[in-house]
Formats: sequence, C-alpha cells, structure tokens
Amino acid sequence: VQLQASGGGLAQIGDSLTLSCTASGRPISGYAMSWFRQAPGKEREFVAAIIKSAYLTYYADSVKGRFTISRDNSNNMAYLRMNSLNPEDTAVYFCAARGRDLRYFSGTYHRPEKYESWGQGTLVTVSS
Repeated sequence: VQLQASGGGLAQIGDSLTLSCTASGRPISGYAMSWFRQAPGKEREFVAAIIKSAYLTYYADSVKGRFTISRDNSNNMAYLRMNSLNPEDTAVYFCAARGRDLRYFSGTYHRPEKYESWGQGTLVTVSS
C-alpha cells in the first residue's frame, strides 16, 4: 500500500490541525494504521495507532487527550486530529501501515520497524 500524508502547516499555540493519510494500491481495511513524528535532531516517535476495525486506538502519553486518530476504510483514508497544539508538537508527521504480525499489535504498535509502508511525511510547525 502506498501512503501520502498531508495537512501539515504552520499553527499557533492552541490551534488545531487535521492530518490526512491517503492510501492507494490496496485497501487499508487490511492494515493497522499509525502516525509517527520526528522532530529535528530526534528519533522518530510513536504518536497514535488504530486497529483495522477502528475498535481500538492507542496514543502516546504526550498527545493523549489532545489528538484523535481515525480511519475511513471506505475511502482508504486515515486521519489525525490535533488539538491544543504546542511547540513540542513541531515535527514531520508520518503515516504508516502495518499488515503483518497484527496478533502482536497491542504490544508493538509503537515500534516503527514493525510497519511495512510509510508516507512521505508532512511538516507541522507550532509557533510560540
């Protein structure tokens, strides 16, 4: 599956943004979908994940209560709604898809090496 993230941009503290992940090539209904981010000089870190059926979601502690991940399998899209943005959210955001080893997903969703498809990233800059 090919992924393309979009929706990033410049935001002020407290603003909201919604990132979109457009999938092509295969239906995302067969994949768990996640968002990761990478700030300058830092390693890529997990942000949020959603299982195939959207029944379960997972969040990094740093975004819990502010970010919401969702998916629309009928339109082959995934989303990340980001509220109450702060400068620490500044990063390139990547969407990722994982179709393998999903029986172990609940313990490994945060590990980027477990994902086989990645989008190109979209930059979010939160200005103070």
